[in-house]
Amino acid sequence: MTRASMDIATTLGLGVGFLLLAAAILLGGSPFAFVDVPSVLIVIGGTFAVTMISFSFEEMMRAQSVLLQTLIDRRSAPNAAARAVLRIADTARKSGILALQAVVPQLRGQSFLQRAVQLAVDGLPEGEINRILHQEGQAKQIRHAHSASVLRRAAEVAPAMGLIGTLLGLVQMLGNLNDPSTIGPSMALALLTTFYGAVLANMVFLPLASKLERNSEAEALLDTIYLTAALSIARQDNPRRLEIELNAILPPGERVRMFD
Repeated sequence: MTRASMDIATTLGLGVGFLLLAAAILLGGSPFAFVDVPSVLIVIGGTFAVTMISFSFEEMMRAQSVLLQTLIDRRSAPNAAARAVLRIADTARKSGILALQAVVPQLRGQSFLQRAVQLAVDGLPEGEINRILHQEGQAKQIRHAHSASVLRRAAEVAPAMGLIGTLLGLVQMLGNLNDPSTIGPSMALALLTTFYGAVLANMVFLPLASKLERNSEAEALLDTIYLTAALSIARQDNPRRLEIELNAILPPGERVRMFD
């Protein structure tokens, strides 16, 4: 039902952004002028270390995992998800809820939907299904919010580390004015740390945090569709009624018409 694919908008945006940045650097002179190892250590290493102070190690690792997941889109479109659960509900209506036992293994790639259908097949009361799935959905949203907050914290820290590097470079430069050979490296440290910090914050961390929040909202809509379907199946409603309920949830452009 779902298919993993590269998120075109995210990868294209990151690729084009850094390509334009690289083109501007190449057109302006030597690219090696923008490479400075101490600046990289201060900004990247410092950003990671300071961000870790605000969060647990597990949260940092989870955020890195979720960060990679923003580049791959595994979600169904809302109308495709609605059509899928309507077909499942129609099967339950015609052949009985126990017939869905054969459908559950086919939903292995969609854990929330698989769990929702399995709870309905197991015959749990409607209120119990609602409580379990609602808690599971809330826990998932909290995990996503924590990961987004890690990225936003990193976006706050990166420019600050750039400023610290700038101050460090200026101190080194002013302390060695009698030695002209140290002025160039000190100025490179002063300017490049600010550059690295601004690039990381505004071209990586903030856009990916926003994308993660958007993906979380889209996944919450899918979970609401699956929860609504599971409750309808547990009540043994007519699929036409479920269609009406789903269309009340779906955006106008995503509404489905399967039983008209």
